[in-house]
Amino acid sequence: MQATEQGRAMYLGTGRRKSAIARVRLVPGSGQLTINGKPGDLYLQFNPAYLAVVKAPLETLGLEAEYDILVNACGGGLTGQADAVRLGVARALCQLDPDNRKPLKVEGYLTRDPRAKERKKYGLRKARKAPQYSKR
Repeated sequence: MQATEQGRAMYLGTGRRKSAIARVRLVPGSGQLTINGKPGDLYLQFNPAYLAVVKAPLETLGLEAEYDILVNACGGGLTGQADAVRLGVARALCQLDPDNRKPLKVEGYLTRDPRAKERKKYGLRKARKAPQYSKR
């Protein structure tokens, strides 16, 4: 969905991963990343892996210096939030231009990762870890 913010075009995308949700806005700008009001590198603890994950869809299309990424992220941890932001950015880029869909789909950026923590079962210590077996 394209919206406008003070006369500028704005593209929206929502990403989810594990229990994290990221609401992403792409705004024409200089390539800055802002997550929950903080600079993106500070929020992601200067971790180059997380920063690379978040900016990967833009780098695939060669647009990393043309759009600012504004994110509201909640839930989960940094890994889940970074992957949620990546999905949100990819979905926003599809709104920007439908021709962007094919290269993003090939890279796997439009697929929501369904893996989540498995629930604990009764009689076990974790989801699958059993107590030590004692013969006597």
